[in-house]
Amino acid sequence: MSQSQHLKPVQDAPAKEDAGEQSFVSHLVELRTRMLRAFACIFVVLFALMPFSNDLYGWLAAPLMAQMPGGGHMIATQVGSPFFAPFKLTAFVALFIAVPYVFYQAWAFVAPGLYLHERRLALPLMLSSTLLFYCGIAFAYFVVFPLVFAFFTATAPESVTVMTDISHYLDFVLKMFLAFGIAFEVPVATFLVVRAGIASAAELGEKRPYIIVGAFVVGAILTPPDVVSQCLLSIPIWVLYELGLWFSRRFVPPEEVADENLPSTAENP
Repeated sequence: MSQSQHLKPVQDAPAKEDAGEQSFVSHLVELRTRMLRAFACIFVVLFALMPFSNDLYGWLAAPLMAQMPGGGHMIATQVGSPFFAPFKLTAFVALFIAVPYVFYQAWAFVAPGLYLHERRLALPLMLSSTLLFYCGIAFAYFVVFPLVFAFFTATAPESVTVMTDISHYLDFVLKMFLAFGIAFEVPVATFLVVRAGIASAAELGEKRPYIIVGAFVVGAILTPPDVVSQCLLSIPIWVLYELGLWFSRRFVPPEEVADENLPSTAENP
């Protein structure tokens, strides 16, 4: 065997390493580009909403102001609160508005590395997760807040004037939005559990009593200490769990779940 034949594998190794490094660097560059686009979208939306910061806060405070006694108003106990509270709200609104584009950038980055069946599943789940999160926020604002604030203001002693600090109110509202937004992801989580073969729809149906108890425990932890808000979070979690079970029974056949648990040769994207 000639000397050149002995040297050929040694010469090919650096070329393969260089190709791997170039591929890794190209992925980092693409990730940076996707992240910059996502942040740019958020800042553009934030810049467009800044002139309406006070209007946005007034809209957010409307459920509480509607329950205030005559002449009631909110207060600012810190010097910077009149500016920072509306600005913080505007930043969160900009993020909520830009979420679909942010998810699209994440999808565009990971999609080339997914198999065909994974791409078919990931995109609907991403869209449904976003929509359900928005539905959770809308449910909290239009259904939960009027009932909860009516309960709080009605139970206040006569000697107490209800005047909420704008920063504390914003923190409370954002926590409620996050709690209900995450709670409304229950159908997606249930579907993924069945789709991944962790448990079947029949097994999850048998665990319904534990789910109901767990829903009320979660409602007690994530909501203010009153029965109204606890039930307004716990009951939707239960209903959404049943919705997730229905989708799992309809769109995940048992034989497909069994096939997912078997080792198989990966198909090309």
